[in-house]
Amino acid sequence: MKTVHVHLGERGYDILIAPGLLEKAGDLFLKNRVGKRIFVVANDDVFQLYGQSLLEQLRERFEATEILIPDGEKHKNLVTVENIYTYLIAQGADRDATLVALGGGVTGDIVGFAAATFLRGIRYIQVPTTLVSQVDSSVGGKTGVNYHLAKNMIGAFYQPHLVYIDPNTLSSLPEREFQSGLYEVVKYGLIYDAEFLSYLDCHLEAIKQRDPAILEQVIGRCCEIKAEITSLDERESDLRRILNFGHTFAHALEAVNAFQGITHGEAVGYGMVAATRLSRSKGLLKPEQAEHIEGVVRKIGPLPSIEDVSAERMLESMERDKKRKEGQIMVVLLKEIGRTLIQPGGEAEISEIWEELRSAC
Repeated sequence: MKTVHVHLGERGYDILIAPGLLEKAGDLFLKNRVGKRIFVVANDDVFQLYGQSLLEQLRERFEATEILIPDGEKHKNLVTVENIYTYLIAQGADRDATLVALGGGVTGDIVGFAAATFLRGIRYIQVPTTLVSQVDSSVGGKTGVNYHLAKNMIGAFYQPHLVYIDPNTLSSLPEREFQSGLYEVVKYGLIYDAEFLSYLDCHLEAIKQRDPAILEQVIGRCCEIKAEITSLDERESDLRRILNFGHTFAHALEAVNAFQGITHGEAVGYGMVAATRLSRSKGLLKPEQAEHIEGVVRKIGPLPSIEDVSAERMLESMERDKKRKEGQIMVVLLKEIGRTLIQPGGEAEISEIWEELRSAC
C-alpha cells in the first residue's frame, strides 16, 4: 500500500492507495479512530456498486448508515447540502460523527462542504471512485457547490481526515469518464513534472487498458504532486493556483453548458489546449513545444464539439470566475513543460484563441 502524507501540521492527513483497499475499509477506519457514528454519502449508482458492501463492513464495528444524493454536476448545489443537514439533524448527529464521501468529485465536494459547515465542522473521509477524484478533487481540502451563475462559487477550504483510494473501482468506470480523468492526470505533468509527462505519453495505452500496477503508480504520483503543492499553499494564495491550469477556460465552458453535456475533464482538456495556445501566442512557449503538448492532450481521446459555444459567451462566464484579480481574467500559462506563470488574459486574445478552437470543430 502506498501512503502519501499531506503536511499541514495538525490538519495533516494520509492518502492511502492500493488495489482492494475498499475490502479493508472497516479495519482501516477503526485503526484511524474515525468516531462511532458514520454516514456514507453516495449517489444511487455508486451505492449499488460499492456502498452496500462498505456499509456491511462498517456496521460490524460502527453505527453506520447511508445518505443517498442525486447524481450529476447540476445537483452540486445548496439544496443537496441542505438535505444532508436535514438527515443528520433527524438522526441526532453530533460533532463526533464522520461523513464518508463515496463517489466522484461532485460527491466529494458536496460532502466536504457539508462537513465543513455542519456544527461548524465535523470529520469527513474521502473515498474517491473516479479517476478525476482520485488524482485531484479528493486531495487538498477544496470543498464547495455551484451557484447557478458560476462553478464552485460557494465553498470552504476544509481538509479531510483521510483519503482512501482503491484503483480497482476504476474498472467499473465508463470509458468516457475514465478518459475525462486522464486530462487531469496530464495536467500534473504539464505544470510540475516534465519527466512524468513523458512517462504518461509513453504508457498511455497501458493506462487506458487500466493496468492496476501502472494506475497505482500514476495515481500515486499525482497525489504526491498535489500534496506537495497543497502543503506549501493550503489556501491558494500563490503556488497552488498553478493547479488551475486550463481551468479558467474549463469552468467557463461548464457554466455556459449549464454543467451538462460535457464532463469536467473534457472541459479541462479544451482549457489546457486553449491555455497552451495562449502561452504560445504570448511568446512564452516555443511553437514546437505547444504542438507537442496539444498532441499529448488530444491523444487521450476525442473531445465533444464546442461549435455552439461562442467566445462572447465564454467571456461572459469568465467575468464571474472567482479567480479574477482586480477585474482581470487570470490564466495559468506555460513557459515550458513543468514551468508555469500566471498572467492576465486579454479579452481580445482569449476570444481569438477560443474562436480558433471552435472553428476546428
